[in-house]
Amino acid sequence: MWDLLRHLTILFLWLGFSSGSSIAPRIPAQNDTNKYSLLGTLQAPTFGDFLTGNQPWGDAKSTNLDHIPFTGKTRFYDFTVARGKISPDGVEKNVILVNGQFPGPTIEANWGDTIQVTVHNRIANPPEGTAMHWHGLRMQKTPWYDGAPSISQCPIAPGQSFTYRFQADSYGTSWYHGHYSAQTVDGLLGPMIIHGPKHAKYDVDLGPIMLGDYHHKDYLSIVKEVVSVTNDFKKYVPTSDNNLINGKNDYNCSQITDGTKCTPNAPLAHFKFHSGKTYRLRLINSGAAALQRFSIDGHKLQVIANDFTPIVPYETDVVSLGVGQRSDVLVKAIGKPTDSFWMRATLAANCSRSTTLYGKGVVLYESAPQDAKPNSTAYHLPEINCANDDIAKTTPLFPITPEPNPAVTQVINLDFKPNATGNNVFLFNNQTFRANYNSPLLLTANQPNPKFTPENNVYNFGGKRTIRVVLNNLYVAVHPMHIHGHNMYILSEGDGPWDGKTLTNAKNPQRRDTQMLRRYGHIVFQIEADNPGVWPFHCHIAWHQSMGMSLNILERPDDIQHRTIPRVMKETCRAWDRWTKTHVVEQIDAGI
Repeated sequence: MWDLLRHLTILFLWLGFSSGSSIAPRIPAQNDTNKYSLLGTLQAPTFGDFLTGNQPWGDAKSTNLDHIPFTGKTRFYDFTVARGKISPDGVEKNVILVNGQFPGPTIEANWGDTIQVTVHNRIANPPEGTAMHWHGLRMQKTPWYDGAPSISQCPIAPGQSFTYRFQADSYGTSWYHGHYSAQTVDGLLGPMIIHGPKHAKYDVDLGPIMLGDYHHKDYLSIVKEVVSVTNDFKKYVPTSDNNLINGKNDYNCSQITDGTKCTPNAPLAHFKFHSGKTYRLRLINSGAAALQRFSIDGHKLQVIANDFTPIVPYETDVVSLGVGQRSDVLVKAIGKPTDSFWMRATLAANCSRSTTLYGKGVVLYESAPQDAKPNSTAYHLPEINCANDDIAKTTPLFPITPEPNPAVTQVINLDFKPNATGNNVFLFNNQTFRANYNSPLLLTANQPNPKFTPENNVYNFGGKRTIRVVLNNLYVAVHPMHIHGHNMYILSEGDGPWDGKTLTNAKNPQRRDTQMLRRYGHIVFQIEADNPGVWPFHCHIAWHQSMGMSLNILERPDDIQHRTIPRVMKETCRAWDRWTKTHVVEQIDAGI
């Protein structure tokens, strides 16, 4: 099946798949830049309101995520993870891809469907373990399929396969990515679309727009510098080389000085608008580290969802997204049929380091020539404090009031210091994290009298049903903080420490799974402990994860003790154990 799809896609890309099309230089280049991915091309599919059958949520416009419909449908996907060679911006790089695509295939399902993904680890020369995380899905009833190695599972050993099976328990826009070290940075990622109640009117769903800072070096080379014994800021805060929109941008080949092959005039991402129509764009920051600022010249953006939470729409010129965050926006096509405009993804210069701050794509109206070069003007982007939009603006459409008196409040101070060996690490309350791939924490928690080490960085909240966390940033870096297994109620965020009393929209606060933490700032968030498991809470900057910026929330351990974990989880660990007895695992970082 995969071979047939691959050959059809190659034909699709070479012929343009449009009536009267002719072979043009930029179309064959797609096979060199992004291989078999159609994202960012004019042949990319658009998406309906739901997949085949009746919409299982009826006429609801928005609803409580606790009331998940049961559809009885399973959506099957088959992923082969292997090394490849691509040139997304013209610069050749060895990468790790899903089914030879960058970005990887789009997962699409209805809210309430079951998603089944079989992952084949074919990473070779050198071989590595791998695991896949389904970002933002809560994994209720299936915490073992969350995809975090050393926490929910052992890595998938080279040459082995593993099948994830879980319910689409939220709806909206997200992505999947590798969670083994920093494999995501080498291309192991792709978008997810979960169809659900439609609360805003639009004509066309253009689908995912993945934004990401991009490195020409392979991830392992960068990680080795990041975790080395060094005081060199440029090593532990790596500089990215480019900024991509759906895996595309151009690069100035004259900047390549090490002999790496570089082909100039790499194609940009292209999108088609028709005058008068309204489009849904599913924005995803899938990069390594950088805060993105998205805009389309001359067009307003109406934000209708953040992460998996529909919100009361508001209008803006620019949307800011930290790594792991998503925003769904509506855009009214106000141009003339012959117009073209720049789509822009701009890195915030005071929040990250890159030699290329500007990613560009092209919006073509229906009568514009396909090779049109827009002359539109960018919006003025003032310097920002590396934060998201004011949380007072983001009101969830379906209101939920969190418990005003949580069962427990945990204060956590975040800092950055060298450890005893001189390696720089991030610390939560003076403790860093390091993965033990051979002993997943969830499987440990399922055993009688489980024991955890300090490096597991486990916060055991027992049977507490509401958990509030006050997170204080004592360091100069900013952090997109992501939680697994939950949506967070964001009760406060801002500069300096929390004053201990001020809450924003306390009766219906913003809910999302990833929230920006300002430098020397704070976040106060709360979760309902309704999902027994061991759930990572970490910064989503790849290099900060490598430096141990992760902790694990042990939620309702007594309930975990009574769960029956599928045998395949132990079988996967046995396969990993066998492989590691004959191969050295080069775990030079925290591991996730």
